[in-house]
Amino acid sequence: MATKLKIRKGDHVVVLAGKDKGKHGEVLKVIPRDSRAIVQGVNTVRRHQRQTATQEAGIVAKEAPIHLSNLALEDPKDGKPSRVGYKTLEDGRKVRFAKRSGEVIDV
Repeated sequence: MATKLKIRKGDHVVVLAGKDKGKHGEVLKVIPRDSRAIVQGVNTVRRHQRQTATQEAGIVAKEAPIHLSNLALEDPKDGKPSRVGYKTLEDGRKVRFAKRSGEVIDV
């Protein structure tokens, strides 16, 4: 059974480890089966691309998946890495919040 992921598509994250340590970016895609995510501008690799009807041939740079353990959610207040917690609001909604500042992430 898969574990609950605390990082979702559209979140702003900070890279904690690896060659891109300290970089910020937005999550473009989450791959729960492998516990990985594709983050905009992070972990870019260059790949040879065959020509298709829509795309020219050549070497293209694209983002490769990065493991979720190397990512942390960006605190909405100051942009630094923060852990994620869950709490229930008065109206009964369960939301994520940044443990660093207490700021609600899901609006």
